Amino acid sequence: MFVFVLNCGSSSFKYQLLDMSNEHRVATGLVERIGIKDSILAYETANGDKIKEVIDIADHAVAIKMVLAKLVDTKIGVIKSLSDIAAVGHRVVHGAEKFSGSVLICDRVMDALRENVPLAPLHNPANITGIEAMQSALPGVPNVGVFDTAFHATMPAEAYTYALPYEWYEQHRVRRYGFHGTSHRFVSERAAQILGIPKVRFNCITCHMGNGSSYTAVKGGKSYDTSMGMTPLEGMVMGTRCGDTDPGIFSFLAANLQMSIADIDTALNKKSGLLGISGVSSDMRDIENAAKEGNKRAQLAIDVLRHRALKYIGAYAVELGRVDAIIFTGGIGENAIHFRGSVVERLTALGIGLNERANDVRGKEAIISTPDSQIKVMVVPTNEELVIARDTKEIVENLPKKED
Repeated sequence: MFVFVLNCGSSSFKYQLLDMSNEHRVATGLVERIGIKDSILAYETANGDKIKEVIDIADHAVAIKMVLAKLVDTKIGVIKSLSDIAAVGHRVVHGAEKFSGSVLICDRVMDALRENVPLAPLHNPANITGIEAMQSALPGVPNVGVFDTAFHATMPAEAYTYALPYEWYEQHRVRRYGFHGTSHRFVSERAAQILGIPKVRFNCITCHMGNGSSYTAVKGGKSYDTSMGMTPLEGMVMGTRCGDTDPGIFSFLAANLQMSIADIDTALNKKSGLLGISGVSSDMRDIENAAKEGNKRAQLAIDVLRHRALKYIGAYAVELGRVDAIIFTGGIGENAIHFRGSVVERLTALGIGLNERANDVRGKEAIISTPDSQIKVMVVPTNEELVIARDTKEIVENLPKKED
């Protein structure tokens, strides 16, 4: 069975084609600047064939048809016919309280996605666009939605409830939802497998760190608490997002800087975080290089990020009571060796020591704590696309068989 996985944004999308007989990725790529002059289509096969085209692409429907044409191309294609694609799996950002797991997409599900647009105005419309484009390009092929929020549906009320007027939750669904669920789910399950601990007994803290970052307390294999909230703005310091911030700052900015709600929202989402502190970049690699050259603001950005990481790890360790592992993943978590090590070095209160030699790794599974550490510290590369493909395969294989 071949499963096509789509992660759709407003003007771009990432895609993969996976052969689920062995879970191997046979093609992958990215389409950028959709609807903008000089669109970019990138395509790569597992055999190393690569194509990068700069061409105007009017919309997502056109882009998807172009990608599908590459998959069956006589020279660089990886399947003989589009009929070989058994299903399409979609990353969908916000499922709110309607979806606690992955689902087959139907008219009822599409209506629910549209209802959730106010909760994710930047993401859900793009996800809907991708679904509709795939339905048009591959009519009759089942589509499955896999939600970023679904893994966190197991959080108890004390973890997801804000100390706000309760009718805001009752009437407008104002609560913590959490995101990066497919990543937290994958790395926690993989870590349990590596350590030989049954998932139902596995407690861990998963640290997904990239341009967007979130930490999750996983108890008995299920999400118990998470750092992102009703939106992906809460929690950890991120590339351009502020994370946890005093809400009183917003009225201060409006009153004293005459900033509108839109201005404040843009500043918090796109001009804050590592970029806002450092003034250098939102990319950790650029910031670390600047810090090495003596840039004090770049060093401050690193220090603030570490400080926030330690606060969440410490809090979640107390919440869980027993922690089997702390897991780093995502672009920063998997690759920022020095930063990751500097966090682990400060976890001595949890009975953890850093194995510097083991920590000298990028993008590979590793246990980076010393053998005598009371809690294992691990690097586990995430694979959200594989989670989406697995869920899609399971749902499609369990569909009622059509009668001849």
